[in-house]
Amino acid sequence: MTTQDNVTPAMPPSAEGIAAAAQAAAKNGKLPPVHLWNPPFCGDLDIRIRRDGTWFYLGTPIGRPQLVRLFSTILKVENGKFYLVTPVEKVGITVDDAPFLAIDFTTEGEGRAQALTFQTNVGDFATAGPDHPIRIARDPETGEPAPYVMIRAGLEALIDRKSFYRLVDLGQHAEIKGERWFGLWSGGVFFPVIPSRDLTQE
Repeated sequence: MTTQDNVTPAMPPSAEGIAAAAQAAAKNGKLPPVHLWNPPFCGDLDIRIRRDGTWFYLGTPIGRPQLVRLFSTILKVENGKFYLVTPVEKVGITVDDAPFLAIDFTTEGEGRAQALTFQTNVGDFATAGPDHPIRIARDPETGEPAPYVMIRAGLEALIDRKSFYRLVDLGQHAEIKGERWFGLWSGGVFFPVIPSRDLTQE
Protein backbone atom coordinates (compact mmCIF):
# COMPACT_ATOMS: atom_id res chain seq x y z
CA MET A 1 0.00 0.00 0.00
CA THR A 2 1.43 3.36 -0.97
CA THR A 3 1.61 6.43 1.23
CA GLN A 4 -1.09 7.97 -0.92
CA ASP A 5 -3.39 5.04 -0.13
CA ASN A 6 -3.12 5.93 3.56
CA VAL A 7 -4.35 9.47 3.06
CA THR A 8 -7.89 9.92 4.26
CA PRO A 9 -9.87 11.94 1.71
CA ALA A 10 -11.26 15.23 2.97
CA MET A 11 -14.91 15.15 3.86
CA PRO A 12 -17.07 17.38 1.67
CA PRO A 13 -18.52 20.41 3.43
CA SER A 14 -21.96 20.00 4.97
CA ALA A 15 -24.64 22.52 5.81
CA GLU A 16 -24.78 21.17 9.35
CA GLY A 17 -21.05 21.68 9.87
CA ILE A 18 -21.14 25.18 8.45
CA ALA A 19 -24.12 26.06 10.68
CA ALA A 20 -22.38 24.71 13.79
CA ALA A 21 -19.22 26.70 13.06
CA ALA A 22 -21.22 29.85 12.37
CA GLN A 23 -23.16 29.44 15.61
CA ALA A 24 -19.93 29.06 17.56
CA ALA A 25 -18.49 32.19 15.95
CA ALA A 26 -21.51 34.38 16.68
CA LYS A 27 -21.25 36.37 19.89
CA ASN A 28 -23.80 38.52 21.71
CA GLY A 29 -26.13 38.51 18.73
CA LYS A 30 -23.69 40.53 16.63
CA LEU A 31 -22.76 39.73 13.06
CA PRO A 32 -19.69 37.47 12.87
CA PRO A 33 -16.51 39.27 11.70
CA VAL A 34 -16.57 37.63 8.27
CA HIS A 35 -14.32 40.36 6.85
CA LEU A 36 -11.51 39.13 9.13
CA TRP A 37 -11.75 35.50 8.01
CA ASN A 38 -9.77 34.12 5.08
CA PRO A 39 -10.04 30.33 5.34
CA PRO A 40 -9.25 27.89 2.53
CA PHE A 41 -11.87 27.16 -0.12
CA CYS A 42 -13.47 23.78 0.58
CA GLY A 43 -15.68 23.33 -2.48
CA ASP A 44 -19.25 24.19 -3.35
CA LEU A 45 -22.30 23.41 -1.26
CA ASP A 46 -25.70 22.72 -2.81
CA ILE A 47 -27.31 25.84 -1.39
CA ARG A 48 -29.20 28.20 -3.66
CA ILE A 49 -30.83 31.55 -2.94
CA ARG A 50 -33.67 32.14 -5.36
CA ARG A 51 -34.58 35.61 -6.65
CA ASP A 52 -37.59 35.74 -4.32
CA GLY A 53 -35.28 35.28 -1.30
CA THR A 54 -36.05 31.58 -0.68
CA TRP A 55 -33.08 29.48 0.42
CA PHE A 56 -32.78 25.89 -0.84
CA TYR A 57 -30.55 23.06 0.37
CA LEU A 58 -30.23 19.97 -1.82
CA GLY A 59 -33.16 21.25 -3.87
CA THR A 60 -35.51 21.63 -0.87
CA PRO A 61 -36.55 24.96 0.70
CA ILE A 62 -34.97 25.55 4.10
CA GLY A 63 -37.98 25.76 6.38
CA ARG A 64 -36.24 27.03 9.52
CA PRO A 65 -36.03 30.85 9.54
CA GLN A 66 -33.40 30.71 12.30
CA LEU A 67 -31.12 28.59 10.10
CA VAL A 68 -31.57 30.90 7.11
CA ARG A 69 -30.74 33.86 9.35
CA LEU A 70 -27.64 32.08 10.63
CA PHE A 71 -26.40 31.33 7.13
CA SER A 72 -27.11 34.91 6.04
CA THR A 73 -24.77 36.27 8.71
CA ILE A 74 -21.77 34.44 7.23
CA LEU A 75 -22.34 35.39 3.60
CA LYS A 76 -19.43 36.88 1.72
CA VAL A 77 -18.98 37.98 -1.89
CA GLU A 78 -15.63 37.87 -3.68
CA ASN A 79 -15.25 38.75 -7.37
CA GLY A 80 -18.95 38.25 -7.94
CA LYS A 81 -19.01 34.78 -6.34
CA PHE A 82 -20.93 34.10 -3.13
CA TYR A 83 -19.63 32.05 -0.22
CA LEU A 84 -20.54 30.94 3.27
CA VAL A 85 -17.49 31.58 5.42
CA THR A 86 -16.44 30.38 8.88
CA PRO A 87 -13.07 30.79 10.60
CA VAL A 88 -11.93 27.44 9.16
CA GLU A 89 -13.67 26.93 5.80
CA LYS A 90 -15.23 28.68 2.82
CA VAL A 91 -17.84 27.08 0.59
CA GLY A 92 -19.41 28.39 -2.59
CA ILE A 93 -23.18 28.73 -2.99
CA THR A 94 -25.49 29.79 -5.84
CA VAL A 95 -27.33 33.12 -5.76
CA ASP A 96 -29.80 33.74 -8.59
CA ASP A 97 -29.85 37.53 -8.17
CA ALA A 98 -29.24 39.41 -4.92
CA PRO A 99 -28.66 37.43 -1.70
CA PHE A 100 -31.29 39.39 0.21
CA LEU A 101 -34.81 40.66 -0.46
CA ALA A 102 -35.96 44.02 0.92
CA ILE A 103 -39.52 43.32 2.04
CA ASP A 104 -40.42 46.63 3.71
CA PHE A 105 -39.12 50.08 4.62
CA THR A 106 -39.88 52.96 6.95
CA THR A 107 -39.58 56.67 6.26
CA GLU A 108 -38.45 59.54 8.48
CA GLY A 109 -38.31 63.18 7.46
CA GLU A 110 -39.07 64.73 4.09
CA GLY A 111 -37.21 66.00 1.04
CA ARG A 112 -33.44 66.16 1.43
CA ALA A 113 -33.81 65.22 5.10
CA GLN A 114 -35.64 62.00 4.27
CA ALA A 115 -34.28 58.67 5.54
CA LEU A 116 -35.42 55.35 4.09
CA THR A 117 -34.67 52.34 6.30
CA PHE A 118 -35.08 48.97 4.63
CA GLN A 119 -35.82 45.62 6.27
CA THR A 120 -34.69 42.39 4.61
CA ASN A 121 -36.24 38.94 4.61
CA VAL A 122 -33.49 37.72 6.95
CA GLY A 123 -33.85 40.45 9.56
CA ASP A 124 -31.24 43.02 8.52
CA PHE A 125 -31.89 46.77 8.52
CA ALA A 126 -30.11 49.40 6.47
CA THR A 127 -30.77 53.12 5.99
CA ALA A 128 -30.12 54.18 2.41
CA GLY A 129 -27.35 56.75 2.12
CA PRO A 130 -23.65 57.02 1.26
CA ASP A 131 -22.82 53.60 2.74
CA HIS A 132 -26.04 51.94 1.62
CA PRO A 133 -26.78 53.20 -1.90
CA ILE A 134 -29.88 52.45 -3.94
CA ARG A 135 -29.34 51.48 -7.56
CA ILE A 136 -31.70 50.72 -10.41
CA ALA A 137 -30.98 48.06 -13.02
CA ARG A 138 -33.16 46.74 -15.82
CA ASP A 139 -34.59 43.26 -15.44
CA PRO A 140 -33.00 41.25 -18.28
CA GLU A 141 -36.22 39.31 -18.85
CA THR A 142 -38.91 41.98 -18.61
CA GLY A 143 -36.97 45.22 -19.10
CA GLU A 144 -38.65 46.62 -15.98
CA PRO A 145 -36.68 48.54 -13.36
CA ALA A 146 -35.03 46.25 -10.80
CA PRO A 147 -34.19 48.27 -7.66
CA TYR A 148 -31.51 47.25 -5.16
CA VAL A 149 -30.17 48.60 -1.88
CA MET A 150 -26.77 47.79 -0.42
CA ILE A 151 -27.06 46.05 2.94
CA ARG A 152 -23.45 45.37 3.91
CA ALA A 153 -20.02 44.49 2.50
CA GLY A 154 -21.08 44.26 -1.14
CA LEU A 155 -24.25 42.28 -0.35
CA GLU A 156 -27.37 43.81 -1.87
CA ALA A 157 -31.10 43.30 -1.39
CA LEU A 158 -33.55 43.31 -4.27
CA ILE A 159 -36.37 45.68 -3.30
CA ASP A 160 -39.66 43.84 -3.68
CA ARG A 161 -42.39 45.14 -5.97
CA LYS A 162 -44.78 46.45 -3.32
CA SER A 163 -41.99 48.42 -1.63
CA PHE A 164 -40.81 49.85 -4.95
CA TYR A 165 -44.31 51.12 -5.72
CA ARG A 166 -44.33 52.87 -2.35
CA LEU A 167 -40.91 54.36 -3.08
CA VAL A 168 -42.14 55.77 -6.38
CA ASP A 169 -44.84 57.66 -4.48
CA LEU A 170 -42.04 59.33 -2.47
CA GLY A 171 -39.98 60.23 -5.53
CA GLN A 172 -38.90 63.77 -6.40
CA HIS A 173 -37.14 65.52 -9.24
CA ALA A 174 -33.56 66.78 -9.00
CA GLU A 175 -30.87 67.89 -11.43
CA ILE A 176 -27.76 65.75 -11.95
CA LYS A 177 -25.00 67.01 -14.28
CA GLY A 178 -27.41 69.25 -16.11
CA GLU A 179 -30.15 66.64 -16.52
CA ARG A 180 -33.38 66.35 -14.59
CA TRP A 181 -33.99 63.03 -12.89
CA PHE A 182 -36.84 61.46 -10.95
CA GLY A 183 -35.46 59.68 -7.88
CA LEU A 184 -35.28 59.30 -4.14
CA TRP A 185 -33.65 61.22 -1.31
CA SER A 186 -32.24 59.31 1.66
CA GLY A 187 -29.41 60.00 4.06
CA GLY A 188 -28.59 63.25 2.29
CA VAL A 189 -28.06 61.50 -1.07
CA PHE A 190 -30.24 61.66 -4.17
CA PHE A 191 -30.60 58.31 -5.92
CA PRO A 192 -31.77 58.67 -9.54
CA VAL A 193 -34.41 56.26 -10.80
CA ILE A 194 -35.35 57.48 -14.28
CA PRO A 195 -34.68 60.61 -16.37
CA SER A 196 -37.53 63.08 -15.95
CA ARG A 197 -37.90 63.34 -19.74
CA ASP A 198 -38.83 59.66 -19.90
CA LEU A 199 -41.73 60.30 -17.55
CA THR A 200 -43.13 63.06 -19.75
CA GLN A 201 -42.99 60.74 -22.77
CA GLU A 202 -45.18 58.11 -21.15
